[in-house]
Amino acid sequence: MQTYYYALASERFLIQEEPIAEVLKERTRYYHEQEKEIDFWLVKQPAFLEAPQMAQIKAKCPQPAAAIISTNSQFITWLKLRLEYVVTGEFQSPSETIPEALASLANVS
Repeated sequence: MQTYYYALASERFLIQEEPIAEVLKERTRYYHEQEKEIDFWLVKQPAFLEAPQMAQIKAKCPQPAAAIISTNSQFITWLKLRLEYVVTGEFQSPSETIPEALASLANVS
């Protein structure tokens, strides 16, 4: 099982009100310099929120939501300190199903 950590907020807050693109761009540059594999993703309307065990978390976050998901808990902790108005947590998913863990409902009608 792979553990994923997330920072969750309303899509508007995370994408429009915060300079998240700049933060992720800087983090990507740093990873390339360190020759590290990217271990974080920005997901609009994350599908993991539809799991029954996530109902309370989903209820805390204005919809539509967006999440930064990572396998690095320290990065998510840093984001929580940086962004302040996010909900953080974790969930587990089998590593062979990474697309499911990172799935988005953004294109579902």
